[in-house]
Amino acid sequence: MIETLTAMMNRASVRRYTDEIPDEATVEAILRAGAQAPFAMQMFSVIVKRGGKLPWGAPLGLLICADVHRLSRIAAKRGWSVETNDLELLLFAIQDAAYAAQNCVIAAQSLGLGSCYIGAPIHQAAKLVEECRLPPKVFPLVLLVMGHPAENPEPRARYPLSFTAFEETYPDLSDEDVDEAMRAMDEGFLESGYYAKNKLKLPVPEGREDPFTFDDYSWTEHISRKLQWSPDATKLRDTLKACGFVV
Repeated sequence: MIETLTAMMNRASVRRYTDEIPDEATVEAILRAGAQAPFAMQMFSVIVKRGGKLPWGAPLGLLICADVHRLSRIAAKRGWSVETNDLELLLFAIQDAAYAAQNCVIAAQSLGLGSCYIGAPIHQAAKLVEECRLPPKVFPLVLLVMGHPAENPEPRARYPLSFTAFEETYPDLSDEDVDEAMRAMDEGFLESGYYAKNKLKLPVPEGREDPFTFDDYSWTEHISRKLQWSPDATKLRDTLKACGFVV
């Protein structure tokens, strides 16, 4: 149990990998760990990708999909049609896929591999449907890239528990509560020099002044700028429709 907690607490995203290819026994162990996650209806699937054009030269990629297709096939075999609406099915399938993904990541960590979550597949679904021959009712949720790490990044800052875990009811967060959480995140990232080292600084909209330098640009400013992306959900609805989900 202590080893499991250590793996979870020490995990950090890896973006540099060696050329060593994980052996088949390791890959199978990771996939089996994913399959042992606690599911609602096992509505997930994994497309295994090896080498090629995976980000950061990773030798292994796991495309984790929310998968309603297989369950609809099983129901048909039993003489049932699927009457549940697509939104409910998709939300449950996303839960299942997320559980599987996290199990895979922790299993990889415990086996000495590094990994990184990539959320871009939700915007590349139409391309991935064709590339991976995904049937209707399968939505590519997240890509996990994995391999033997060529770096040893420190775990990055997280919100204090007082900002994420509440007894019984959600509290009325004060400005002081928010300020404390922001300070914890920003100081942690500034101390590690994360954004400066990686030259990560999102631009501001044209006409808006950017008062930040890498001396004070940190997580709360970075994540706030991300919230300016995709204000219109039309494209995402079209993407879901291309995967067979009418939401």
